Amino acid sequence: MEHLLWWQYALIGAIFIWSGFVRSGLGFGGAVLALPFLLLVKNDPLLFLPIISVHLLVFSSWIAWQGAKKTKQQAILAAERGEAPKEEQGNIAWGYLKKALGIMIVPKLIGVFGLLTLPGNIVTGVIFVIVAIFAVSYILNKPFYTNNKFLDTIFLMLGGYVSGTSLIGAPLIVSVFATKVPRHQLRDTLFVLWFILVMIKMISFLIAGIDLQLIHQLWLLPCALLGHVFGQKLHNRIQKAETPVFFQFIGWALLIVCGFGMYSTFML
Repeated sequence: MEHLLWWQYALIGAIFIWSGFVRSGLGFGGAVLALPFLLLVKNDPLLFLPIISVHLLVFSSWIAWQGAKKTKQQAILAAERGEAPKEEQGNIAWGYLKKALGIMIVPKLIGVFGLLTLPGNIVTGVIFVIVAIFAVSYILNKPFYTNNKFLDTIFLMLGGYVSGTSLIGAPLIVSVFATKVPRHQLRDTLFVLWFILVMIKMISFLIAGIDLQLIHQLWLLPCALLGHVFGQKLHNRIQKAETPVFFQFIGWALLIVCGFGMYSTFML
């Protein structure tokens, strides 16, 4: 990343602010809604994925810890009022998390292997196509949800594979988790899942000798933190009301970016 121009550094910083905002606000999408923009600045997935991975590790563990702390405080207050503890009082749905990981782990490893062997333009093309599909679902306000066990398994396996190749499997995974995990546990459960999946990818990066861009972590982590602070405010509002207009805006922006991205990847 040392040979970029000043305006490219500025764009990358702004994109990571956006990434932190989305990750904190929605509980997912920090990678899927930032990576297409980053690839327009520099078409090199292995340049940005290590940075995104470190950010995911830091913020996923932080948010999950905050959620556990808040839940513990609520449990203490409930005990003081003489209320019995609820079965789903915790902030993480450990039962379904373990079940989903059992389904996703093998496709995840296959995806990691594909990332390290496939040509960069192929990986980039897959990223843009998948994001474009979900962008249309956001625009139509009809995200993919399913209660079919077979489709749940397919979505989790495909989400695990895509997560292994590019860290953008969140839309597929969330489409399943959203119907299986109580709403108050969803965000923190997803962050624990992201932490586990990203740890696998980080180990593969270290084994393969991929540059983790540690120097650039020093200035990009505060950018993501700034977005995280504003995203937390969005999350508090989403907890009270749905915001389809916000998703439609994201969908249109992503669709335009993916169109330009696929053109620059395959036509130029």
